[in-house]
Amino acid sequence: MHSPTTTHLDAINRILRYLKSSPGRGILMKKQNNANLVVGYSDADWAGSFDRKSTTGYCTFVWDNLVTWRSKKQNVVARSSAEAEYRAMASTASELIWLKQLLRDMGVNCSEPMKMYCDNQAARHIASNPVFHERTKHIEVDCHFIREKVQAKEIETPYVGSKDQLADVFTKALDKGSFQKIIDKFGSINIFDPNLRGSIEKNICHVRKY
Repeated sequence: MHSPTTTHLDAINRILRYLKSSPGRGILMKKQNNANLVVGYSDADWAGSFDRKSTTGYCTFVWDNLVTWRSKKQNVVARSSAEAEYRAMASTASELIWLKQLLRDMGVNCSEPMKMYCDNQAARHIASNPVFHERTKHIEVDCHFIREKVQAKEIETPYVGSKDQLADVFTKALDKGSFQKIIDKFGSINIFDPNLRGSIEKNICHVRKY
């Protein structure tokens, strides 16, 4: 805002073009019977910013419905991709714990471990291994509460392949095909699409019954 350049203007124009082309796009919430009540996807783009800081990205689902998501540059420079991913997992774990408490306040108990999908094997091993690694001493102590949640069986960290990592859309640029695939899995639809108009109205009426 203080020193705008043509690069900033190009970015704004690109955002406006996207918004203008999709005025009817939104997320349709559906009633699901999935056993996994709360699920999260965690990802990080290592040293992707101009100042070599990494970007944290995550999204969370409740009964397969996208409810929260975030993309934010990390405060410090990560010295490895595992560290960047681990910091992202810490943010995702905090969000999952908050969602669990929110659901509990509404009378919905989440007894099963919440799944937090990550595509970095090193970060997953650090979270699940009780041994304090030499390579993790430079990570803030508050990030290690993930390990406590894993040991308490509140959170599981299953592996997910990069092609199925939904949080990729919050950390890096994707090709059109990958981007469309992810937002489809988010439940994002265009209510003005003539091919979907009838089915969407039917689903909306079905949801209103509940």
